[in-house]
Amino acid sequence: MKRISVAPMMDWTDRHCRFFHRLLSPNAVLYTEMVTANAILHGDKDRHLRFDPSEHPVVLQLGGSEPNDLATVAKIGAGFGYDAINLNCGCPSERVQKGAFGACLMAEPDLVADCVKAMKDAVDIPITVKCRIGIDDYDAKTMLFSFIEKVSAAGCDTFVVHARKAWLKGLSPKENREVPPLDYDLAHEAKKQFGLSIILNGGIATVDDTVAHLANFDGVMLGRAAYQNPGILQDLETTLSGTPPRGLPEIVDAMIAYAADQKARYGAPLNAITRHMVGLPNGRRGARRWRQLLTVDSLRAEKPQDVLIPALKAISEPPELVA
Repeated sequence: MKRISVAPMMDWTDRHCRFFHRLLSPNAVLYTEMVTANAILHGDKDRHLRFDPSEHPVVLQLGGSEPNDLATVAKIGAGFGYDAINLNCGCPSERVQKGAFGACLMAEPDLVADCVKAMKDAVDIPITVKCRIGIDDYDAKTMLFSFIEKVSAAGCDTFVVHARKAWLKGLSPKENREVPPLDYDLAHEAKKQFGLSIILNGGIATVDDTVAHLANFDGVMLGRAAYQNPGILQDLETTLSGTPPRGLPEIVDAMIAYAADQKARYGAPLNAITRHMVGLPNGRRGARRWRQLLTVDSLRAEKPQDVLIPALKAISEPPELVA
């Protein structure tokens, strides 16, 4: 089941989301949101990096392009207990481009190789890279193969490949997740060519598709599908490892305890936690009421049980599909 992972997604896969996803999937690999090296070097390290022990295995994704800074931050991340460090070479946003990292680094494989080597020399945990198949008008196969060849020579043996190009001008980050065509065959060709660990990402939304891709790749990374329909994590856990899913009452009880603890220790607002749970009962009777309670009522609730217990009662048990 460690062949399944949940993608790093800005504003989504924060520590509260990861705690919730771990309840659904005991074995999937979880990723942080991308954190820039500068944010860790010059900001509140604990706020950026703390996580609940239950999140293991959990990977810290970094954004940056300065080898020495990345090496320093990798040491800090290892010290916090992360299981691996992943370098972002796939984000196409203008803000990330201005910082000279993300997808634009695909055009600078020698620099990425230097970054990987610096981090590998600094820590004992795995260093991996997440990338696209190419950018802009570059030939995708030529760019991807050159990138993997040079970066793997620096010691990276695991690549998470989002099987779309990134267009750095003219498309928004949202459009870059949807408009460029998927090319799973090219990612598979890279797997056969280099014999490295290749984890496939991009446009994978069902259990059947995930299982089919696992025949060709070392792992599958789910993004929006896992966030918007988190029940797929339970379905995959059951399909791939035979683990029976936790019932909704058990999940709710755990989230009530977690939310109360986070508020007491860090002042975390309830809606910052419940927003990640909104899609769990999709397709079940009472899901609309569940969503209202977790998004609207959570803004003014005093205690997590004031929202989550009524939300639980709104959902039919056992689940019934809505026509």
